[in-house]
Amino acid sequence: MQSHLEERLQKDINRIRDKVIEMGNLVERGLELSLKAIKEKKHQLAYSVILRDRYIDNLERELDKLCQEFLIRQQPVSSNLRFVYAVIKINNELERMGDYSESISRHFLKVMSFEPEFSFNRIEEIASLSIAMVRNAISAFVNQDEKLARETMKKDEKVNRIRYELNHSFVNLNTSGKLNAEALTPLMLINNRFERVADQACNVCEEVLYMCTGEDVKHKETQITQMLFVDERDACRAQMAEGIANSLNLKNFHFSSAGIAPKPIDTSTIQFMNKKGIDISKQKSKYLNQIINLEYYDVIIALCEEAEEAFPPPPTKTVSIRWNVDNPSKVKGSEEKIQQAYENTYKYLYHHIGDIIKAIIGKEYKSEEE
Repeated sequence: MQSHLEERLQKDINRIRDKVIEMGNLVERGLELSLKAIKEKKHQLAYSVILRDRYIDNLERELDKLCQEFLIRQQPVSSNLRFVYAVIKINNELERMGDYSESISRHFLKVMSFEPEFSFNRIEEIASLSIAMVRNAISAFVNQDEKLARETMKKDEKVNRIRYELNHSFVNLNTSGKLNAEALTPLMLINNRFERVADQACNVCEEVLYMCTGEDVKHKETQITQMLFVDERDACRAQMAEGIANSLNLKNFHFSSAGIAPKPIDTSTIQFMNKKGIDISKQKSKYLNQIINLEYYDVIIALCEEAEEAFPPPPTKTVSIRWNVDNPSKVKGSEEKIQQAYENTYKYLYHHIGDIIKAIIGKEYKSEEE
């Protein structure tokens, strides 16, 4: 037989859990409607998502109030304290997902105003994966399913890969004249928002694991570190840095480069890197303004003074660094002098990239091939 206090405690817990389920269902429905709007190209569905966001905001405030009252009234300990702490965090993640679904719908309306001749198949792919992760994350919370939470988190790497491939394809379509510049930015934002939804679902799963086991997995090495090298032309130094970093085959890192006014990769740079056993011939020069949401990068490294404009303004969690490294493609003189300049830049980049990776992971690193 439960005491009156135990019954009241369980009643409060059930009330909070039901409110999380209600909010989770609203968020999932909003994301599904956003995807349906994209699939069927229906403006009305997009508007309905935008209008529904206020209900999620209201629920977020209600749930926060319930949690605060629970803490004051019950003064929970042990598993009950972990439960309410996890719910407070999950509440924030769900509210943010609701904001993302609204943003996706708004940018979809912008895209459709330009009537692009574009297939949304891959956007539908990343959207479906992200929504499934949200559904599983909520299910893991409701059922206290540690296994489902861990399995759901593993899907995030695939979502990250699709996001990167999609943004790359958008830029190529724009460059080839098949996608106008006005539609490029909202398409990339839709893609990035769905990727962020998957990230938030992983955050929910982390809270589920904490709630179930007391395990804090937020800073484990499974987290992907995004690093961006920025140069004036993205034709030499930044491409060398990206090639060197990728050659290390570190699965928990993603490296890319961009330029203020990019030009094709310098032929001498490709030839030099080939001698080092690193093929950068398939890498592409990218405009800095094609990089959406710079604040999502963990580290941005400027390789020239002009590139420092890539640094997000404070406050930001992005670490911004300036490296003073010469551009060997600008060196004039004998072939020996030019090759020595390339060698010096290569050594500088190789050692500094190694040092910053060691600093990030806190220890010596091994590549996937080792």
